[in-house]
Amino acid sequence: MVNDVGSSMHGEGTDVDVADAVVREIQEAGGRAVASHDSVATVEGGARIVESAIEEFGRLDAVVSNAGIFHTAEFENLTPDEWERMVNVHLHGAFYLSQPAYRVMKSQGYGRFVFISSSAGLFGQPNSAHYAAAKSGVAGLSNVIAIEGAQHGISANCVLPFGYSRMVTETVGDRDQFKGELPFLDAIEPELVVPIVVFLASRDCEVTHHYFSACAGRFSRVFVGQAHGWVAQGEPSADDIASHWAEVKAQGPYSVPESIFDEVAETCSILGIPL
Repeated sequence: MVNDVGSSMHGEGTDVDVADAVVREIQEAGGRAVASHDSVATVEGGARIVESAIEEFGRLDAVVSNAGIFHTAEFENLTPDEWERMVNVHLHGAFYLSQPAYRVMKSQGYGRFVFISSSAGLFGQPNSAHYAAAKSGVAGLSNVIAIEGAQHGISANCVLPFGYSRMVTETVGDRDQFKGELPFLDAIEPELVVPIVVFLASRDCEVTHHYFSACAGRFSRVFVGQAHGWVAQGEPSADDIASHWAEVKAQGPYSVPESIFDEVAETCSILGIPL
């Protein structure tokens, strides 16, 4: 099921041929595919995508949540409309699609979600507050689906991709004009992201609740860790924080909590509080 409304990268207009062209390519290669032109940015659109997949294929094994638009603006000049449009497509769209899909997967006892997040959200990117916030939200959504879905055979992971796609072309311009000047742009072919997306969507993938960077043929885990930190004796003051700042902000030793409960458990362990 290939879903794309075919809008511009600013979220304007529609073009059914964007999805149709991908379907034709799959069919010409001997595969089976159907196009969907529904918008994930609505409850009804997300539901129809899932319903159409079930009608066509009889079940739903994997969802790659990749819908997105892009636009840059300095934070102080970002308008509420621009903010809402970005969040609607990236974050609301991920929810509107994944919830009905999750229900189907739960009934099957199996499913794979691959959410396309972004380094812009987890690490930051200038002039992209709305995009970064929405993509961080997608990672949070994936975290909870992974935790709740584990007992139902459902996994959820995120990919943080780099690729010279239509999004970059409409933002930066045609790559040919930078030929030889920016080697990095020549290295981030979109096809290089595909293998890890396919793997995470497959039955061979047994991990969940993970993030992976996919950049120029380099694949690596990205994670949020919690350092040991400093334990106050008695009631701490701001001055105590300042005097122990080196310990508070130290990056290690660290652990990678799999949920908020892991964070609490580690804190209780350090403080000697029984659970």
